[in-house]
Amino acid sequence: MRHLINITDLTCAEIDSLLDLADRMMKAPAAYRETMRGRILATLFFEPSTRTRLSFESAMLSLGGGTLGFASADSSSATKGESLTDTIRTVSAYTDVIAMRHPKEGAPLAASFKSTVPIINAGDGGHNHPTQTLTDLLTIRQEKGRLHGMTVGVCGDLKFGRTVHSLISAMSRYPDVKFVMISPQELRVPEYVLAEMRKKNIPYTETERMEDVMPSLDVLYMTRVQRERFFNEADYVRLKDTYILTEDKLQAARQDMIVMHPLPRVNEISTRVDDDPRAVYFKQVRCGRFVRMALITALVHAAEAGADTLFAQEERNEY
Repeated sequence: MRHLINITDLTCAEIDSLLDLADRMMKAPAAYRETMRGRILATLFFEPSTRTRLSFESAMLSLGGGTLGFASADSSSATKGESLTDTIRTVSAYTDVIAMRHPKEGAPLAASFKSTVPIINAGDGGHNHPTQTLTDLLTIRQEKGRLHGMTVGVCGDLKFGRTVHSLISAMSRYPDVKFVMISPQELRVPEYVLAEMRKKNIPYTETERMEDVMPSLDVLYMTRVQRERFFNEADYVRLKDTYILTEDKLQAARQDMIVMHPLPRVNEISTRVDDDPRAVYFKQVRCGRFVRMALITALVHAAEAGADTLFAQEERNEY
């Protein structure tokens, strides 16, 4: 049974095939309206979400399938004390694929050990968010034409930002990619992520000033400071406005640089930046729907075929 818990669960060939399929789905969505007819997606969101949950549901409905699930732990039997494994065993009897978000790191991995259908990690604590990363990769490839040879700046909450951790893991596998980490000391990328980068000889620099590195970037990936990850309200208030991207700061950037954000945005990107052609964060939202359509299709078909790979060589262009 193939699951997607961490972006590294996918080979580079599988990632490229998923992005290719998502591209085709974007160009001809009507051709895929019956792809998941008769199948059901469960969205088990033990933590609040708007974009991710709705994009999963939109993806499955666009493929002709159905959806069920809950949008918060308060709506589930977890409030009665039911264990996560019992919930997963029960729900996997009703569905063909499960998208799960949970505040505890490792919860989707634990769920995958008990599920009889594919589990998709829709975000676990501050750890991973692989479907957002697939969304980001599709956006970068569409806007820049490649995933190799890039200087990627990641800015803001790099300590708890699961989207950043997943993006680094994915982009590090492509040739000639450099990272610039922009954050205050308190929100630096965790040491385990940096240690893995050093082990793989992935070049990176760390800085506290966005303005100093702006001219060198191909991609600027902004993140919000996440109030829900802080134990101390005073620390959140002190750090929340550390980086705000404005029109003035963008003047130093290259004309072909792109500005990305996984959303939701609070105030770390001025709304005046939205009309700049380099701002692609709302394009990311649209890419997310089609990436999830491609992923659901690949996982369900692999499960039904009992396959170890998402795309057999002869099937790469079948869908």
